[in-house]
Amino acid sequence: MVKPLAGIVVGSDSDLPVMKDCAKILDELGISYEITIASAHRVPDKTAEYARTASGRGLAVIVAAAGGAAHLPGVIAAHTPLPVIGVPINYGALNGLDALYAIVQMPSGVPVATVAINGAKNAGILAAQIIGAADHSVRDRIVALKEKMARQLEEKNAGLAELGVEGYLSKAGG
Repeated sequence: MVKPLAGIVVGSDSDLPVMKDCAKILDELGISYEITIASAHRVPDKTAEYARTASGRGLAVIVAAAGGAAHLPGVIAAHTPLPVIGVPINYGALNGLDALYAIVQMPSGVPVATVAINGAKNAGILAAQIIGAADHSVRDRIVALKEKMARQLEEKNAGLAELGVEGYLSKAGG
């Protein structure tokens, strides 16, 4: 079994539909990861232990997702020297703004990189870029991914130029 380099932590299994995009990107880039459900409130000791032992298990970065009060990324960051990326989840009456504010407003000395609400894909790419800072093969795969995304955009642009707005939207189902 390959040792995971990234950890994905969700506060609830209801976060998994969003966080699957993070896992997909890591899979596409060939980066091994582990995924676990933890909670800053319901299992605080387990969550702290996960964070404290992450570096020793070989992780290089942790992506933590949470909605509502969104304390999970900050609690993890408080217990690990590893970089932590927070993914605010669109949940509840405030549509994820509460989670965004909770994650982005960490106190001095406890940084958490924060992506957009439901920005799991970007979190996966950022995690890969952090790993790629020290691993040239990962960096090369990130370059290839970004080139692929650019080609896909150019293909869409060519389709738009050929079909016009109405034709493009009808072909795309919009």
